[in-house]
Amino acid sequence: MAAFATTLALPALSSSHREAPFITEMPKVDGTDFYMFRSYEPGREGFVTLIANYLPLQDAYGGPNYFNLDPQAIYEIHIDNDGDAIEDLTFQFDFDLSFTPAVLDIDGAQISVPLINIGPIGPDAADTDFVGVKESYQLRMISGDRRTGTSTLAENSELGGSEFAKPVDNIGTKSFSDYAAYADDHIWDISIPGCGQGRVFAGQRAEGFVVNLGEVFDLVNLNPFGPRDGRSNVIGNTNITSLALELPISCLTGGQGAIIGAWTTASLPQGRILNPATQAPANADSNTGPAVEGGAPVQVSRLGSPLVNEVVIGLDRKDAFNASEPKDDLNQFAAFVTNPSLPVLLDILFNEGGGELVPATPRNDLVAAFVTGITADVNGSSFNFTQPQNQSGVGEMLRLNTAVPATARADQSDLGFLACDLSGFPNGRRPIDDVVDIALNVVLGAVDGTNQNSLQTCDVSGPEPVVVNAGAVANDGAKPDPSAYLERFPYLAPPFAGAGA
Repeated sequence: MAAFATTLALPALSSSHREAPFITEMPKVDGTDFYMFRSYEPGREGFVTLIANYLPLQDAYGGPNYFNLDPQAIYEIHIDNDGDAIEDLTFQFDFDLSFTPAVLDIDGAQISVPLINIGPIGPDAADTDFVGVKESYQLRMISGDRRTGTSTLAENSELGGSEFAKPVDNIGTKSFSDYAAYADDHIWDISIPGCGQGRVFAGQRAEGFVVNLGEVFDLVNLNPFGPRDGRSNVIGNTNITSLALELPISCLTGGQGAIIGAWTTASLPQGRILNPATQAPANADSNTGPAVEGGAPVQVSRLGSPLVNEVVIGLDRKDAFNASEPKDDLNQFAAFVTNPSLPVLLDILFNEGGGELVPATPRNDLVAAFVTGITADVNGSSFNFTQPQNQSGVGEMLRLNTAVPATARADQSDLGFLACDLSGFPNGRRPIDDVVDIALNVVLGAVDGTNQNSLQTCDVSGPEPVVVNAGAVANDGAKPDPSAYLERFPYLAPPFAGAGA
């Protein structure tokens, strides 16, 4: 352990922000974080919350257009509930933009204004008189194959119909007197035939992921066995766009067992032709906009468990991972998991390549954590922690055992399983879970059965889980602040304002 008590050089540990060369060109469809957990809001015990984040590193002041999603894209959350690594349910978000800018009479000339609003907005969702750019969406549940399965529109239980308004981003305190109340008015009760009642929210939120990016990129400024004191979370003042969905457990499991797997994707039309004679906004249905797009949807972003494409998949295969599906992982990416490069790099940097710090390969513990799900031995009896009992196919995805009760917010540990909080990552993922620290310890062998680096972990071999090696936690110095999250849906806090106090 003494070899680690120094500075540490790591690749960029952001959950999936700008993680592959191609996706950096299209931030609107860059999936950055995916959360899936038993709802811990009081009274919502029978539900699972899914949160898919897109459009990374939003500086709150980023006007005048701010951070609309792509109306040509489809954003999807896929659920595998029968253990074959193929989606059984897909929840598809399809966004639309409408441009109706205010027009001023200036000496007889009718001139459209350059701003998206010309007056205060909210606090009610219907208060849009001064808004010139409006965003809305439909939500579909697709049973079976994501492209050929049976599609059902979610119904707006409050207003009727199938359209849901998305709040304007947090421009500033002059535009919004109470942005939190305005955003809350865009939490919609929904009904999905064949699934049940739930809730949905799509809108800007404060970035919930924590990472010490500045020091990581600098390559020399981390003391991984120093205190977990929450220093420098450089992305802590940025925003993100969240697609949050709360649904009944019974809908997601479909009677197939308690364990589900899930991942998010974003897809774009296959073809794009740029228009040199642009006359209309980007969402124009005619051919007068800046681009004409069409053709079959092509997947350009994928995210299940955090950090996989960031620090597991090799640089030359990152774009391929974003275009792939879990069912094909075994043939394409298995070696990155069984023989990971990160622990070897750490050993080279701080042990001159002696090998003492590197857990033995093949890394079956990482295969379990990321690919197959985890079985565990409790008091001599094996049980399925996150591995489906009916598993017939494997692939990387985030897995959740819905039979494990949610831990009350006040009792949650940001180290999840390593602190014997069994409702935390890698059993799903909650906003509070410090996935950088958890993943770093897992990569260094905390759950491989030998734990040769004597890291903190949870011993589940007895009648009750017990934390061992408490405090021996490799970390990046950034630590989640519990006060930065809500204790209710949509759980991530309102976004930072672009201007004002």
